[in-house]
Amino acid sequence: MPEQQIVTFQQALDTVEALPGYQQDDLVEVVRRRRLEQRRDSVASRVREAKEAYTRGDVSRGTVEDFMREIVE
Repeated sequence: MPEQQIVTFQQALDTVEALPGYQQDDLVEVVRRRRLEQRRDSVASRVREAKEAYTRGDVSRGTVEDFMREIVE
């Protein structure tokens, strides 16, 4: 397996700045779409976990006042 090379943030910026403008724009769009997808995946994962907790009965319903009363007891 080839050794991974660590690139600093500044090196990455320098590399991007060396690209023609249209490639910089394309790169920004690709990164933006990938970040959106990562956030969607994260939200979907949290929703799945919450549904599983609800199914197991690990979730309770109530108002903030109910919750505060429960943690004080």
